[in-house]
Amino acid sequence: MSVSARWSIVAMVVLVALGAALWAELGDDPGAGRAGSSASDTVSARDRRDADTAEALVAPRARADLDPCPGPGEGAGPERLRGIVLECAGDGAPVDVARALAGRTVVLNLWAYWCGPCADELPAMAEYQRRMGPEVTVLTVHQDENESAALLQLAELGVHLPTLQDGRRLIAAALRVPNVMPATVVLRPDGSVAEILPRSFATADEIAAAVDPQIGESR
Repeated sequence: MSVSARWSIVAMVVLVALGAALWAELGDDPGAGRAGSSASDTVSARDRRDADTAEALVAPRARADLDPCPGPGEGAGPERLRGIVLECAGDGAPVDVARALAGRTVVLNLWAYWCGPCADELPAMAEYQRRMGPEVTVLTVHQDENESAALLQLAELGVHLPTLQDGRRLIAAALRVPNVMPATVVLRPDGSVAEILPRSFATADEIAAAVDPQIGESR
């Protein structure tokens, strides 16, 4: 066999191996081909840093003491969010996002630990939730891979709202939220988007003035 023929065979083997590796990677990623995923999918490790292992998050989770993420509601939930499974930052449990929001009036607050206006807004979101009670579910979505920093930030702020860890920003992409933070999305019980608010709020009164008119029919 000639040298050129041997090199051709080697190149072909390498290409086949690379293709198999890429196929396996896509198969393990719930974000790829999301339409075919299900609630049984596991949370992708890419939503958080490698350093944020279950063991490393024990202490930050204890300090944050977050409220539980909502369980499955009534119905399939927002169509755009179906198939997205994220980690509940408070306890590490997987959350089928669409099913968790189904049948509820929801205020999604998208933020990151390094965002100054987000830190100013989170206590106002917590106060708004306190005022609204069970009529509205305020759910925060942390959009950075550093889950430990998010938990420590919430602990420092004294904010215990349920939080989803979304390092890949899947929710923002699915709902077509502008690339700004903080941003707030108001969802009706039928899963439709009532409003997208790409702005920050300083007080619960400001939140109520912007959100309440959007949810008036569902209250």
